[in-house]
Amino acid sequence: QVQLVESGGGLVQAGGSLRLSCTASRSIASILAMGWYRRAPGKQRELVAIISSAGRTNYADSVTGRFTISRDNAKNTLYLQMNGLKEEDTGVYFCKAVIRLLDYWGQGTQVTVSS
Repeated sequence: QVQLVESGGGLVQAGGSLRLSCTASRSIASILAMGWYRRAPGKQRELVAIISSAGRTNYADSVTGRFTISRDNAKNTLYLQMNGLKEEDTGVYFCKAVIRLLDYWGQGTQVTVSS
């Protein structure tokens, strides 16, 4: 089991940057997959980026080249650096950890991008 707490969301103008953090209640070094997802207003939750324990990453096409996912195992923290933010990036961002085939989710953090 793990508890995940996201932070770093807020209101930012288009073109700006934010860094989201997801702090875990236990060591993440052995967690094979962690990721960021988002739910835009009126839409279903979608994958933004994932990272394996080996550091392999994968991104949604809509964020490739703008967002960077990383993990700091020493701090038990997952990050999402978001640059070049667009209005369509607005939504609630969630982090997820997959442990023994079970999904664990944080409560989410709101990101609002204004024009």
